[in-house]
This record gives sequence, C-alpha cells and structure tokens, in this order.
Amino acid sequence: MRLILLIIVFSFFESLMVSAQKPYILILGTAQDGGFPQAGCTKECCRSVWENKIPHQGVSSLALVDPISNEKWIFDATPDFPEQLHLLNDYTKSATPLDGIFLTHAHIGHYTGLMHLGREVMGSGKMKVFAMPKMKDFLENNGPWSQLVKIQNIEIQRIEEAEVIVLNERIKVMPFRVPHRDEFSETVGYKIMTKDKSMIFIPDIDKWQKWDKNLVDVVKKHDVLLLDGTFYKDGEIARPMSEVPHPFITETVELLSDLPKNEKNKVKFIHLNHTNPILQPKSKERMDLRMKGFAWVETGQKIEL
Repeated sequence: MRLILLIIVFSFFESLMVSAQKPYILILGTAQDGGFPQAGCTKECCRSVWENKIPHQGVSSLALVDPISNEKWIFDATPDFPEQLHLLNDYTKSATPLDGIFLTHAHIGHYTGLMHLGREVMGSGKMKVFAMPKMKDFLENNGPWSQLVKIQNIEIQRIEEAEVIVLNERIKVMPFRVPHRDEFSETVGYKIMTKDKSMIFIPDIDKWQKWDKNLVDVVKKHDVLLLDGTFYKDGEIARPMSEVPHPFITETVELLSDLPKNEKNKVKFIHLNHTNPILQPKSKERMDLRMKGFAWVETGQKIEL
C-alpha cells in the first residue's frame, strides 16, 4: 500500500515537472489598439477604469516562452510595451533580452511599441523583428522606424505567408494572410506549433466570410484559438461600423454554434474594444458567452502548449 502511494506521489510530481518544462503563451494584453480605457472616453464603459474600480487592460499582445531554453518572443509590439515587457520579465524571473518580435500588421496598436527599442529608451542591438514583405518595407522606408533599422536597434527578418519558421527544436511559427484594412502592410495571423499542440492567433480580421478558410474547420484542427473579438455586436459604436469591419463576437458564436462544447472551449476572444461589454467584469454578456462555451483571455493568463 505504501509503495502504491509513493508511486502515485512520484507520478504526480513528475507530471508537474514535465508541465513546467512545456512552452507556453503568456497573455500580455487584451484590448484593441487604443487600450482600455481609451483616450478621450468619458463614457460609462471607461469611467470605472479611470476611477480605478476595474483594472486597466493593455493592448492585445502575447509572449511565447520556452522554459527549457529560456527563450521568449513577443507577438505585436504595442503602445503598452514597457508594462508588457515588465510583466513578461517578472513572470519568467528573467530580464534577458527578447529573442524576437513578430508583427501582425501596421495598425498603431501592433507595431508602435518598437519605439522603445530606439536610442531614446532601450537602445537595443539588432533585435529580431519578424515582418512580412510590405511590413518590412514600411518600417525601412518611413521614419522614425527607419532609424531603428539604420542604427541597428532592430534587424528585420523577412517572412512569407505559410513559411514555417523554426524557432528551436520545440517551437515553430507560421504566418498566414487574413483580410483586413491593409493601408500600409499585409495583415497576418500566426500558427504557433509545438510537438503537443497548435495555436491560432488572429487579433484582426475584417469578416470570417472574407477569409479563404472555413472557421469551423480551423477550430477543429487546432487546440487553442485566440480570435478577433473587437466588438461584441453591431451598433456598439456611434459611427458606421463598416468603417472598421471586424467579426462581431455574436457572429463568431453563431458561426460556431453547432460545434460540441469541447470544440467551443478552444476559442478565446482577444483585441477587445473599450466599448466591448466583455471587458466589464459583471456584464451579462460575459455570463452569456461563458454559458455558450466560449471564453476571453485575461492579462497574465498562461496557456500551456
């Protein structure tokens, strides 16, 4: 009996050790480009944050961490880069430099944090920045980003659609194009792959119907999906929402409504606009979303890969 108990205890601690060595995602931010609260907003949705009644939420960003090699990468360099880098370093108990930054596109919430790598702040040396061809061209030919390239604060790694980027023996990353307002660059999502799991990250897309992939099939093929949840429903902002097209959370939920619960549980919403009721801790929309089998991400949340 005692031997059986020892075996059980040993197996438990062994599983904990294995789990602790797996690559993982750390959520660094959950909000749309303007953050939460958003500049100039005095409406009820932001008032509670200004009054410190509910937490501030940084702009949508992820960290990918390999605890074995102690490598760490960030997906999207946001205006909240200082706080997010601190969160990552504090969580990992390591202030070693990032091993790279993956960019999705050239909208303000997704790349402007690169400014902190310049000589005015960190003065980084050849920080690897993974960017699609148009994004690379945009950074190299427009100031102040071009200065980062010129004085080698950053070293842009050109990537291509569907190119598998091997980060190390445990982790691979693949960009894929998605339809979005591509004024200055392409827009991509990323597939992050380990030997155990695959994850999809799409913070921005116009509408699922415009994509050349079937979202239902994509959900079935992957283990975790962090999807564009910018707006909860139509009419959420006081201007034509066609100017800023995104799939409403209500549309995504309806599109995936026939999936079994274990498939729905894979889907977590990110990139939430300040008007989105999912940001409000006690909203009925949160409760309804959870009841339907879906979720949202929280800053500081760990997702094991």
